[in-house]
Amino acid sequence: MTQSQHTDSPAARFTELSADNAAYLEALYEQYTQDPGSVDPSYLPYFEQFASDNDDKALYNAIQDQFVLLARNTTAAKPNSLNSASGSGECSIEELKEFSQHQMGVQKLITSYRRRGHRLAKLDPLGLMPRPQIEELTLEYHGLSEADLDTVYPVSDMHIGKSKATLREIIEVLQRVYCSSIGSEHFHVTTAKEKRWIEQYLEQNLGYIDFSNEKRESILERLTAAEGLEKYLARKYTGVKRFGLEGGESFIPMVHEMIQRAGENGTKEMVIGMAHRGRLNLLVNILGKNPKDLFDEFDGKVAPKHGSGDVKYHKGFSSNVMTPGGEAHLALAFNPSHLEIVSPVLIGSVRARQIRREDTTGNQVLPIVVHGDAAFAGQGVNQETFQMSQTRAYATGGTIHIVINNQIGFTTSRLEDARSTEYCTDIAKMVHAPIFHVNGDDPDAVVFIAQLAHDYRKTFHKDIVVDLYCYRRNGHNEADEPSATQPLMYKVIRALPSTREIYAKKLVDAKVITEQQATELEDTYRESLDKGEYVASALVMEPNRSLFVDWTPYLGHELVDEWDTGVSIEQLKAYGERMAQLPEGFELQRQVKKVVEQRLAMQTGEEPLNWGAAETLAYASLVDAGHPVRITGEDVGRGTFSHRHAELYNVQDGQMYVPLANLNPEQARFDTFNSLLSEEAVLAFEYGYATTTPNALVIWEAQFGDFANGAQVVIDQFISSGETKWQRLCGLTMLLPHGYEGQGPEHSSARLERYLQLCAEDNMQVITPTTPAQIFHALRRQVLRPARKPLIVMSPKSLLRHKLAVSTLDELANGRFETVISEIDDLNADQVTRLVFCGGKVYYDLLEKRRELGLNNVALVRIEQLYPLPEERMLEEVKKYPNLEDIVWAQEEPRNQGAWYYIAPHMFRLFAPPKPAKRPSKAYLREPVARPSSAAPAAGLMQMHVEQQKRVVNEALGIDEQQADDKASAKDLENK
Repeated sequence: MTQSQHTDSPAARFTELSADNAAYLEALYEQYTQDPGSVDPSYLPYFEQFASDNDDKALYNAIQDQFVLLARNTTAAKPNSLNSASGSGECSIEELKEFSQHQMGVQKLITSYRRRGHRLAKLDPLGLMPRPQIEELTLEYHGLSEADLDTVYPVSDMHIGKSKATLREIIEVLQRVYCSSIGSEHFHVTTAKEKRWIEQYLEQNLGYIDFSNEKRESILERLTAAEGLEKYLARKYTGVKRFGLEGGESFIPMVHEMIQRAGENGTKEMVIGMAHRGRLNLLVNILGKNPKDLFDEFDGKVAPKHGSGDVKYHKGFSSNVMTPGGEAHLALAFNPSHLEIVSPVLIGSVRARQIRREDTTGNQVLPIVVHGDAAFAGQGVNQETFQMSQTRAYATGGTIHIVINNQIGFTTSRLEDARSTEYCTDIAKMVHAPIFHVNGDDPDAVVFIAQLAHDYRKTFHKDIVVDLYCYRRNGHNEADEPSATQPLMYKVIRALPSTREIYAKKLVDAKVITEQQATELEDTYRESLDKGEYVASALVMEPNRSLFVDWTPYLGHELVDEWDTGVSIEQLKAYGERMAQLPEGFELQRQVKKVVEQRLAMQTGEEPLNWGAAETLAYASLVDAGHPVRITGEDVGRGTFSHRHAELYNVQDGQMYVPLANLNPEQARFDTFNSLLSEEAVLAFEYGYATTTPNALVIWEAQFGDFANGAQVVIDQFISSGETKWQRLCGLTMLLPHGYEGQGPEHSSARLERYLQLCAEDNMQVITPTTPAQIFHALRRQVLRPARKPLIVMSPKSLLRHKLAVSTLDELANGRFETVISEIDDLNADQVTRLVFCGGKVYYDLLEKRRELGLNNVALVRIEQLYPLPEERMLEEVKKYPNLEDIVWAQEEPRNQGAWYYIAPHMFRLFAPPKPAKRPSKAYLREPVARPSSAAPAAGLMQMHVEQQKRVVNEALGIDEQQADDKASAKDLENK
């Protein structure tokens, strides 16, 4: 030893290691990892050589191994390939330190393979995917060389069945596990437990996927079915669009494996959402659609019973299949061509099914969403849906995402134009979802990853992504010629054997089956198709219907305007008193306390009811009668305009209390959730939820009505047209704050005109309620009436507290929703010469001005339901006034917006028919009163808004501005 090694410094203890001081050093190193400053500085040089990755538990495990190694006698501690300089069989401290440095290099190499191995994985069946040189996966990068390949190192952190292995063995295992047909991206997962679970799952078989012969035969059978259907359709319907699965046939055994494994583990329902590619194949080979029914659709023999119907590759389907754990229900969601929008719709349906089953963990209902690579990377709704995945309102215990990665988007190349990220799946990293890329031409690896995906989701209840790297043998559709834009890619594809051919040869070479058996599988499947027989292997022909959502009570009902929705005054008062009862010691914020006290006075009949008081009574009456209520939106707990206060907060500890959820122990659920700042995904989720809970009131409220613009695809493709396309009923309610109060172009209009333009075939309802009683009865009618149609409510802002917009308990108890509200003042009908039809908040502007000016010749009639339009009621109103001269439609929106263009044809037909003899009166239908046509919905300056509103009111009442000022002055003098 040198003189320096005989000093009394703590570092000198490294020269004579024993089991005792090894334990001490291990504890000291752990202290160092927590706080380097707390350790004697003389230890730092030694510890620092291990410290570059000390946040990684795997590295710390290796250091533990090193201390154990050093704690043994020097002969045992000496690596087999390491000879001491003295030749005595003992290692010097320098040699031990060198070995420890190599051990750290080995551990870092292992970590690098786990982190970066996917960059070298053989993922692309076409062999066109660029695979860069990864410096971190070289020996030199970690201070190692080929001379170290036969050195034995501790590997307790690797899950390979032994504690030590040579570096050569370690690398072989790592390359098989992380650089073969599977590329694992899991180092962005923040939870160490999840990362260790994934690594153990991947490494435990040393990279070998050792399925039984029976399992491999089953995989080949599913591949044969996948390929067989596409070949059959190609021959029978050449050039017809089907968005075939050729090139991605491994998708079918993958989904089959997920379904069977989920069923074995207790899952009772599996809901699948996907776009076009491979959809027909899934329908026939997994869900069990009869091939003959599909052929009839291709032949044009199947006409929709109602409405427009839809193309084959948009339709949904449901069936029951048998699994090792019993019968399970499968549902394939309907899907438009707007690709990824089905994702949140499906998740909403899953959440509703889980609540129906009281499935708090998500183990009984499994969501599977299938994406295309270009759409997954390009469509923003995926980001919104991922962001929802772990929130209170939208969590479902995790979703399995499958990307059918064709490596092309229609004609858009993979990297140059389709995205800015290496993988299409990179967006999933935002929620730390593990991602597994797998080569579609290795069906064993595909099925193995299907098992992993299911097991991870079941274990951790989080999203997981499987990126099925495959290709598209044909163009975007079967009439498209892909080589026109991707000649090199398709030159490779044309020469490539199919996945089934590759796998069948593999099994024949391994003597699992014979060539004759492989051919017989093809022949048998083709014969079944010729006969029109069912070909899904696990289909249950007489399904257990209790697994379904029962829509029977809601089918075949027409919309009826009038419905008994009253609730006794005694019961209403009881609801009000119960909602005002708070837990002992619950202290409200001062203004909220005042709201609660005033609401109690309203709901017990001491004061007139405002909007919030009537609305909450509607909810109370529904949940008490067994109808669940769910309300979501960006500020629904309090309400954007502070009118609802369904959620109350204790100022002492911040605890939330929801009175409507605590009326009585037997009531139905009442849920109110402030949503994430999203419209598209949230509204789509609520649509999916509403289509699965027909007995519930499901509400989405926009912060401002025009914010629904961000969800227009949901409104167009699902809410307005889902019934006519797919016969899919939905009772979703949308509350859209609407009204011109001078808040500018983006906070005035809910774009009423857009919803009215979408109305036809009794597909939905559009209402503009103006009193608290109206919203009470409208919400109750929506649930109590058996017809299920979407309800679009142009809900108010300023009317929430308007002095005239009030109702009585008697109106709630003995009234109903009125599609038309007649003139409320006691006017002499014979003196009325002008009738103004209007709707919404502008009514109160007109009413106040008319009363101010004492205009007794103008009657005001509110159209509370614009669609379906109550034409008979409108005619009745006109007939009340025998001396009418003018009939006017008035709106505060610009002329090219609002209701005018929708209602004009109806009013011309009703009140200005071609033959004068058919007129209901002598009155003439005048030009509409509205703001001038405008590109923007409203003025941005308050002064401009006030002037415009003043002109609308005066014109509607039939007086010019000077007349209005003169009448106002005269009225003031009269009052004085």
